[in-house]
Amino acid sequence: MEVHYEELSHRLSPGTSCTNLGSSLDLASMADLEEENIQGSLRFSLFYDQLQSKLVVTVLDAQDLAVRDFSHNVDPFVWVRLLWAEREDEEQSSMQCVLDEWQTTLRKKSCSPVFGDQFSCTLAEEEVPRVTVRFEVRDYDKYSRHGILGEARAPLNSLKLSYPLELREDLQVPKKDMVGEALLSLKYMPTSQRLEVGVLKIRTVCHPNKTERALYAKTSITSNHCKLRHQRTKQKKRWEVTVFNEVLTFVLPDQQIRECTIIVSVYEIQPSNKSSKHLIGHIHIKKDKTFENEHWKLMMQSLRQPIAKWHFIFI
Repeated sequence: MEVHYEELSHRLSPGTSCTNLGSSLDLASMADLEEENIQGSLRFSLFYDQLQSKLVVTVLDAQDLAVRDFSHNVDPFVWVRLLWAEREDEEQSSMQCVLDEWQTTLRKKSCSPVFGDQFSCTLAEEEVPRVTVRFEVRDYDKYSRHGILGEARAPLNSLKLSYPLELREDLQVPKKDMVGEALLSLKYMPTSQRLEVGVLKIRTVCHPNKTERALYAKTSITSNHCKLRHQRTKQKKRWEVTVFNEVLTFVLPDQQIRECTIIVSVYEIQPSNKSSKHLIGHIHIKKDKTFENEHWKLMMQSLRQPIAKWHFIFI
């Protein structure tokens, strides 16, 4: 069977930033996944071409997607990520990195859309068992964060891909994947209404074949999903553990500080290409009526003192 490697839709990494379809995905990733109405299925095919050392992923169609409560239709597209595990084992806690990611064409007003989008990625045969393909089906929203319609996953270590393999999977509630960890410090000074967020160290998994990269972290302070302030660190050359030792200071009214969410977003960039920004993952630290993060609690118990703690980074 002849397989064509033309990429029919948008390639999002490593060389490009998000396109218009992905413009709301940062906010969607930052929000807790609380969608309840997950239904329908996704059909896709996978094939590993040993002669060309290419993994070919084709998103075929979806069926019976849920319609969100405030809308009478759905505008679906599929976000595809190749997740590469740090270790080849079955541990769910194994740290991963995103090897490549793409998004399909948008299909308007269809609960059973046909896509037919094909993507490919160069991949050594011995790397295949470490890869999981994650398909996240989203409902496009021009003015707000995209809706979450469900996800399907295909761990390649359990599949025979020497010929095109077609699968249909029921959509599940999306899960977050651990892609790194960061040492952060927090300090709150109530008299001056200052919140200090220290970005000290970041550990990430980097595929050995990746060219030179740099990292930076953007810290956002939000309340009720509205961004109040944000600052970013300087970019540093990416190592297994990248040291920043930077403190970002935010001055906010006391009430906003006490009920806000701190979101630390870690980005990768090619130093020679400023438009190559690529999101690695997020950390959330918050205090609200129903939840109080342990680090937040320690900060409030030790006012005016910096409190450091490691946090997992999720995508």
